[in-house]
Amino acid sequence: MLPSDASRALIFDLDGTLIDSVIDLAQALNVLLAERHRPAVRLAQVKGFVGDGALKLVERAFAATGGPDALDTLPALTQRFIAIYESIPATPAQLYPDVATVLAGLRQTGLRLGLCTNKPQSATEKLLPQLGLGDLFDAVVGGDALPVRKPAPAHLQAVIDRLGIANDRAIMIGDNDNDAAVARGCGVPFIAMLYGYPRVPVAELGAAALLERFAELPGAINCIWGESIA
Repeated sequence: MLPSDASRALIFDLDGTLIDSVIDLAQALNVLLAERHRPAVRLAQVKGFVGDGALKLVERAFAATGGPDALDTLPALTQRFIAIYESIPATPAQLYPDVATVLAGLRQTGLRLGLCTNKPQSATEKLLPQLGLGDLFDAVVGGDALPVRKPAPAHLQAVIDRLGIANDRAIMIGDNDNDAAVARGCGVPFIAMLYGYPRVPVAELGAAALLERFAELPGAINCIWGESIA
């Protein structure tokens, strides 16, 4: 049985943890690159670009296709990319297996849920309802909502503060080194998903648990917090 204390929270990364967004990100990047008469990037490349926010994503795509663009500033290119990306409709099919069911079950226990993502705030807020997750999260902080973003611990701390809980009452769930870094910086246990977009071996991230499937998450939570917690 899962803990049901509303003063406890689970905080999630988005891309590579809850959703497989690479196809849509690659589509938006390739539209932007085509507008600038550049070659397309491959899905495998885009997986390596993901994790540090939209500006870094665009910067890496342009670096991989000939270097910086002399005609546009990076912020302008990023805004164009975001506009293209937000025009691509998302569907629940982008969710990794069992995500919707497990999140709904966690919510029903009374646990508070937060989202700590480097995806822009506007894109995140538009995406969640399309995925069927619009009503599940008590706090959502995107990568441009603060002066800093992951791997800065202040990003995760902002989510914790908005949830109104103590740091020792939270768990961070993600898939890469940025997620591990914010958890470590806030003194929060970290659960790593093995199927996402890691840039270093996941086993080296110092996670309290390594999970191959999202359905394993409730069991990992119980191991960290203990089943007797009310």
